[in-house]
Amino acid sequence: MPGHITVRSIPGRLATGAFILHAGTGKWNLPAERAKALQGMAAGAFPFLSPIPAPIFGKLLSASEIATGAVLLAPFVRDRLAGAALTAFSGALLTMYWRTPALRKAGSIWPTPAGLPISKDVWMLGIGLGLIAGDCCCGGR
Repeated sequence: MPGHITVRSIPGRLATGAFILHAGTGKWNLPAERAKALQGMAAGAFPFLSPIPAPIFGKLLSASEIATGAVLLAPFVRDRLAGAALTAFSGALLTMYWRTPALRKAGSIWPTPAGLPISKDVWMLGIGLGLIAGDCCCGGR
């Protein structure tokens, strides 16, 4: 039935959902220095994040990862919605990658060693778009 979870979407949803949920739970009790470092990196790409106190930013980041992971893992959430959540999440990471020059080789899309951990998240964008496209274009079959 269109709009529901499909069997072929389960592996991608499980892999990304478990990975993101685990990352989010690991950030819930971030040390202040780590929260500040993550906020600084994020604020470089998204300046509106600068005024948020670092401990609150850490909790918001953790909660957003936990929520994204949970949406992907929940079998009652339609593929389209799960795909939209994953696409938004990975799109934000890739935007940060693109807007942070130190993460890319000069004049290139290819990552520096510092950019590799974020650039590899392009696979999540592909899975998210696939969940949306599969649900919209193919009736979820």
